[in-house]
Amino acid sequence: MTNQKIQQAAASDQYRLGAGIVLLNTQSEVLVGRRADLKNDAWQMPQGGIIDPGETPLQAAMRELKEEIGTDKADFIAESRGWFQYDVPPALAPKRWAGRWKGQRQKWLVMLFRGTDEDIKLPSSYPEFDAWRWVPVQDLPELAVSFKRQLYLDVIGEFSTIFRD
Repeated sequence: MTNQKIQQAAASDQYRLGAGIVLLNTQSEVLVGRRADLKNDAWQMPQGGIIDPGETPLQAAMRELKEEIGTDKADFIAESRGWFQYDVPPALAPKRWAGRWKGQRQKWLVMLFRGTDEDIKLPSSYPEFDAWRWVPVQDLPELAVSFKRQLYLDVIGEFSTIFRD
């Protein structure tokens, strides 16, 4: 995807453009991290805040993996056909991104983790997650915060043929 197409996808400046990662292990479980900044035991898949100028969604996803879980030992499997978006609740919007965006618009990528659990090292400075674990794909919506549940259902549906294999 060219940078021009990425910018066209972000036509609405109300949404922060990023990448989400479905990171699978060899048992087809998905990596989730517990949000360090939320008190309600919120788990999510790694996701990138902003696709930088000149960066593809895949490049952004690899960068975000390194930043969020300390490793980018992953092989690309698939990218979503379209963009997914979600809104943060109005009460959270001023706290998130200083109220600049009302939500996120994301390309989602499926990747196969090629490292070991010892390769996953949550950063100590400004961590997004304070814990991580592998979970079955079907558990993702239940673990997510309420405003991301439909997004996770849509992502699972997009890649359903991969998860069946």
